[in-house]
Amino acid sequence: MSERLLVLVRHGQSEWNLKNLFTGWKDPDLTELGVKEATEAGRKLKAQGLVFDVAYTSVLTRAQHTLDLILGELDQKGLPTSKDLALNERDYGDLSGLNKDDARKKWGEDQVLIWRRSYDVPPPGGESLKDTLARALPYYVQEILPGVLNGKRTLVAAHGNSLRALIMVLEKLSPEGILKRELATGVPIHLPAQRGFDGGLEAGSGGLVFAADGRAGGWAKRSVPTMHRRSRKNGGHGAVRLCPPCGSSLTASPVARPPSPASPACG
Repeated sequence: MSERLLVLVRHGQSEWNLKNLFTGWKDPDLTELGVKEATEAGRKLKAQGLVFDVAYTSVLTRAQHTLDLILGELDQKGLPTSKDLALNERDYGDLSGLNKDDARKKWGEDQVLIWRRSYDVPPPGGESLKDTLARALPYYVQEILPGVLNGKRTLVAAHGNSLRALIMVLEKLSPEGILKRELATGVPIHLPAQRGFDGGLEAGSGGLVFAADGRAGGWAKRSVPTMHRRSRKNGGHGAVRLCPPCGSSLTASPVARPPSPASPACG
């Protein structure tokens, strides 16, 4: 079995990031800077000698473009890749497409801050971070994690909030803790695979790597939480097995899909 490895990369800067717009499920592409960030991520991952067996991404252009650029730098453009709605960015609902300053003028700075930074309060017509976790985590547990544990070296290019939902579980953060957890630009986090990562299987050597905003850099070590087996219902998205109060998860019911690409939220 090869060394276990998971690399998470947030997409590079998008056109709407540059314009300070709420993006969510809208589908702008990368800016020139975003292309450079993704390309640099690929170069740095290649410099670390990383080679992947499989990749995952969302159905949104900015994440797919980031992945394509990274794979190009790795000389792995033919890598088997799965694209899924479950890895989409958090849906910002009625805020999507609005300038963040204009939204503050319309609803008030305090209310917009609550929508952006609270764990379980969604904006009108959109998702909270809790909702995002309820769709991203089952997909991770059922589709991505088994391959990682079987030695598939896995690359995931996705979005700030869908990746934050996974980090909440892998770092065993509370809802309050994840709100303070920033995905540092260009600083991958190396999570050594330890016993308990998969509910009892010895994970052995290897680890997990997290990168943000399309850039890779130095390594920072974190411990992996033990996954406990308890169940809790999650907002109509299915039953995800969690351990209160730590939020760790191992198993889940079949993945419930978010709205189809035809949804107005997708743009």
